[in-house]
Amino acid sequence: MTITQPDLSVFETLESEVRSYCRGWPTVFDRAQGSRMYDEDGHAYLDFFAGAGSLNYGHNNPVLKRALIDYLSRDGVTHGLDMSTTAKRRFLETFQNLVLRPRDLPYKVMFPGPTGTNAVESALKLARKVKGREAIVSFTNAFHGMSLGSLAVTGNAFKRAGAGIPLVHGTPMPFDNYFDGTVPDFLWFERLLEDQGSGLNKPAAVIVETVQGEGGINVARPEWLRALKELCERQDMLLIVDDIQMGCGRTGAFFSFEESGITPDIVTVSKSISGYGLPMSLCLFRPELDVWEPGEHNGTFRGNNPAFVTAAAALEAYWTDGSAMEKQTRARGEQVEQALISITEENLADVKEYRGRGLVWGMEFHDKDRAGRIARRAFELGLLIETSGPESEVVKLLPALTITPDELDEGLSILARAVRETV
Repeated sequence: MTITQPDLSVFETLESEVRSYCRGWPTVFDRAQGSRMYDEDGHAYLDFFAGAGSLNYGHNNPVLKRALIDYLSRDGVTHGLDMSTTAKRRFLETFQNLVLRPRDLPYKVMFPGPTGTNAVESALKLARKVKGREAIVSFTNAFHGMSLGSLAVTGNAFKRAGAGIPLVHGTPMPFDNYFDGTVPDFLWFERLLEDQGSGLNKPAAVIVETVQGEGGINVARPEWLRALKELCERQDMLLIVDDIQMGCGRTGAFFSFEESGITPDIVTVSKSISGYGLPMSLCLFRPELDVWEPGEHNGTFRGNNPAFVTAAAALEAYWTDGSAMEKQTRARGEQVEQALISITEENLADVKEYRGRGLVWGMEFHDKDRAGRIARRAFELGLLIETSGPESEVVKLLPALTITPDELDEGLSILARAVRETV
């Protein structure tokens, strides 16, 4: 693919140096549909990034777009704070009927603000309020957001350093298989909890991702998650599952924790809950935890009504028969896994490991810089992929759940070529 040099001058001179994704994809995107993005010169890129998991149903999904256009055309409320609106009512009713009731989940729904870190901050605040304790336990290589409370339970040293102040009241524990199976699960954690001389303040809650996306696609075993839930119950701690990137069907089931059979006390959801890439997040919790005073946690943009519209449309379109969506995602995941097996066999000396669930996969290389080179070469070949892990050593695959088998094969073929050409 021949790419002309795009005019990036205004971004380079006016926009902050903090920008990141655009550095790996040096072009100017103009439009997008389904699993493809197009730059201003008309070059097409197959998208295995999906808005960092915000576009599980693809770009400008026609069903969701029609619902949004119709709503805006009739002058539906766009900004409503936490006022009651017809759009919010429809979303709540749809979410209850298609997601919560079929799974026997009794959660109350809180709209804490537009982003994932807003949901995490509210979850941490609520846990502390309920338990009357400050400490929160998180896990190695976790990522929960970029605001101060979320950073305090995030593992990445580079992101933590950006806070500029001490990040307190968070204690990391080893994630599943952190010691390569040589140490029994939760041995260190439980010993600290029971030892009055350990120096660990009694935690209010534990926060966990079932699959660590930014941490390198680290997949927790169902039995590990069940043991964690049991530990939390024994020790009077709340369990918070951060399902911001792995929820909304990314791993197969609507919630990523369903496979393990646990029911978390609190769940955070964002990214693809709106279905269209519109900012929206939820904090879900057991009814007895709803101890908030009116206005105790609020925000100007916690009622994004256009997002409610597309969220309800997405649930009706893809989760009325949730088993069909789950089956399709698992089938696509098997397609990815087979391709990664082939790439591994072809590059046996270089691939350290591949891992994933549903439609989130990662491939780690012994040469930690190679993932970045592969992502750059893939972009040149017309594929958008990112890296993850503490040293960006993992190639991360996050295609839309609606991607076709042919599109998936096309992207996986480009990935295989990029791996071959970056030895």
